[in-house]
Amino acid sequence: MTEPSTQPEDPGSGQQPQEADRLREILRAPGYLKLLAFAALIGIPVSLIAFWFLVGLHELEHVLWADLPQGLGWDAPPWWWPLPLLLVAGAVVGLVAARLPGAGGHVPASGLHTGGASPNTLPGVLLAGAASLPFGAVLGPEAPLIALGGGLALLFRDLTRAPATPQSAALLGAAGAAAAISAIFGNPLIAAVLLIEVAGLGGPQLFAVMLPALFSSGVGALVFTGFGRWTGLETGSLSLKLTTPFPRLDAADVLWTIPIAIALAVLLYPVLAAARRIAAYVSGGVPSRTVLCAVAAAVCAALYALITDRTPADVALSGQTTLGRLAADPHAWGVGALIAVLLFKGAAYTLCLGSLRGGPVFPALFLGAAAGVLVAPLPGLGLVPAMTAGMAAATAATLRLPVSSVVVVVLLLGSSAMMPIAILAVVIAFVTTELLPIGTATPAAPRAEQPAADAGSPKAAGAP
Repeated sequence: MTEPSTQPEDPGSGQQPQEADRLREILRAPGYLKLLAFAALIGIPVSLIAFWFLVGLHELEHVLWADLPQGLGWDAPPWWWPLPLLLVAGAVVGLVAARLPGAGGHVPASGLHTGGASPNTLPGVLLAGAASLPFGAVLGPEAPLIALGGGLALLFRDLTRAPATPQSAALLGAAGAAAAISAIFGNPLIAAVLLIEVAGLGGPQLFAVMLPALFSSGVGALVFTGFGRWTGLETGSLSLKLTTPFPRLDAADVLWTIPIAIALAVLLYPVLAAARRIAAYVSGGVPSRTVLCAVAAAVCAALYALITDRTPADVALSGQTTLGRLAADPHAWGVGALIAVLLFKGAAYTLCLGSLRGGPVFPALFLGAAAGVLVAPLPGLGLVPAMTAGMAAATAATLRLPVSSVVVVVLLLGSSAMMPIAILAVVIAFVTTELLPIGTATPAAPRAEQPAADAGSPKAAGAP
């Protein structure tokens, strides 16, 4: 008679070895190793093309918002300056969405996602991004970069006449997107983390998809950084230069983070819900509706300039440059200017999320930072913890990608000193957003295409 085992039965004990064996099978598959090598090679051309795309956007923005006004005799853009520029942006994006394959990329109100990129959508993505971002859209470049990287990866696969399978398309698309997105964030780590959450992967499938993405983004970051230093050109990478030293966190900083995160989550909730309604309004393929929304965003910037006597660029554009100025000299903004920029940029952000093309990260970071500077005088609250809490909460409430939000804010600050505040703000804002009434909430970013679900199988690791 067999003696019963004294070990407690673990229902998951049989599955863990199976998962580990499955991962070994994936990594040992010759096709997968070839794909991993191909992903590294993809990072080189994708990062170079992403570099020149970002340089072009940065230079065009400088021409439109600095050189041209100064050439016409103004020290700063006049209050009406965003009106003609965003009129052009709305007209071009409206025509691209109605006429070109892929509609110029996904509407940013739907969040970030990697699906849908293909070589034939690249012209529309590039044109819509170039028409939106430098001309004043309150959006960032991360969404066009993801589509650009994914589409270029598949284009290079086709040019090399490599076998095209749904699984290789998913893996190479993720690798190309990671190589491109690492360019704007200046770090390959955030590209990998962001795609983990955007794609919604897990288990061996996570490693199968993310290893090519991490490899490609790492190679791309090396090429991108070296090429930028060699040419001396700027792309506007994500970084802050704080003049205030990082303080030691105390109980007041932690306690104030809680209401700040809740308040930002509640305030951004209707912004994102309204952006979805605007996206539905312009989805009928009528370019005039896109033009109307773009001009309305320009009116927000113009009214802000009239009321505050500041540049309309504070409201227009992604906020990346303005965020750097805010961090370097927060005392240059009065209470009235901070309230005005939050109201008008928030309204313009809503309109652009639903109508133009770009990404949601940079404006959310700026809105969170401005809110942090506004509440920093609260008793016991420091400026840097307030900005950290604001940026982390706003990013988490907008993207609904908690881990990515923490990594973005920590890399932006260039220090882990504020990480506890960032984590606390992200978790509270994310949970608050999820607990708000269902129906008008911003949906989670669409997941990767279904073929990616099979990417964890050895068969999926076919050679590119």
